[in-house]
Amino acid sequence: MGRIRTVGLVVKRDRPRASRLARRIAAALRRRHVAVLADEEAGLTGVAACSKEALARAADLIVVLGGDGTLLSIARRAQARVPILGVNMGELGFLTEVTESEAMPMLARVLAGRYELDRRMTVEGELVRAGQSRRRFRVLNDVVVSNGARARIVEFAVAVDGLPFADYRADGVIVATPTGSTAYSLSAGGPIVEPTVQVLLLCPISPHTLTNRPVVLRPDAVVEITVAPGQQDVVLTLDGQEGLPLAGGDRVLVRRGRSPVSLVRSPNRTYYDVLRSKLGWGTR
Repeated sequence: MGRIRTVGLVVKRDRPRASRLARRIAAALRRRHVAVLADEEAGLTGVAACSKEALARAADLIVVLGGDGTLLSIARRAQARVPILGVNMGELGFLTEVTESEAMPMLARVLAGRYELDRRMTVEGELVRAGQSRRRFRVLNDVVVSNGARARIVEFAVAVDGLPFADYRADGVIVATPTGSTAYSLSAGGPIVEPTVQVLLLCPISPHTLTNRPVVLRPDAVVEITVAPGQQDVVLTLDGQEGLPLAGGDRVLVRRGRSPVSLVRSPNRTYYDVLRSKLGWGTR
C-alpha cells in the first residue's frame, strides 16, 4: 500500500467517548499533514463530512470507532485496497479487535506501514423479481431470508449451482461467510469457522424438519433461494442492517464476492484470544 494521504473516520453515533477519541485522532493526523474525512452521521465539528459511500471512495485508510455493527456499516462499501482499523469503544468485538487505549499507538504503526492485514471473504448477491434484477449487494457477514413482523413459517427452496438442494419450512435461512459464522449463524446453530478459511455457510433458522442442518459449502458455490408462491411478510436482510421486503417467487442469488474486506490485525491478540474473550471459553 502507498502513502496514506486521507483517513476516513466512522464514529458510532451518540457515543461521547468515541467522538472525543475521533477529535484526538483528527488533530494528530493534521499534525502529520494527513487529510481527514468524517462520516456525516458522526456529527463531528471541525472535520469535513461526507456520506459513507464518498468516504469509502476517498480514504486511503478507514478508522472505525465503535463496535462490530459500526464497522459492518462501512465494510460493505470499502474497497479491498483500503485497510480498516477497527477500534472497539466498549466490549471487545469480533471485528473491532483494537481497544480504546491501543488506538493511537496502532494508528501510528499503520501510518508508518508496520501492520498486517486480515483479508476477509465477502459475498455478493442479487435479488431477482419476475425475471428482472432488482438489487445487487455486497456483505461481509451474512445474507438472511426470514419471516417479518408476523413471525410465520416461511416456505422456500434452495438450489446450489442450479441443482435442487432442499425445500424448507422454517423461520428463515442464513448464508454466511466465515467472518459471519460468529454472528446470526452461530445463534442458529451454525459452526464457528476460522476467518481465513474460504467457505460458504448455509444455516436454516428453526427449521420445521429437524433433519435440516447447517451445511458448509465450497467457496465458489452459487446459492439460490426461491421464496414459495403466495408467501407474505418475508424479508431479505444484509449484515443485519439493511432490510428489503420479498414476495412469493422472488429469487435471491448469493456467491463469493470478487473482493475481500481488509482489516488491520491487532498485534496484541489472536483470533483465538477474541473467541475466548467473547464466548467465555476457559473461564470458571
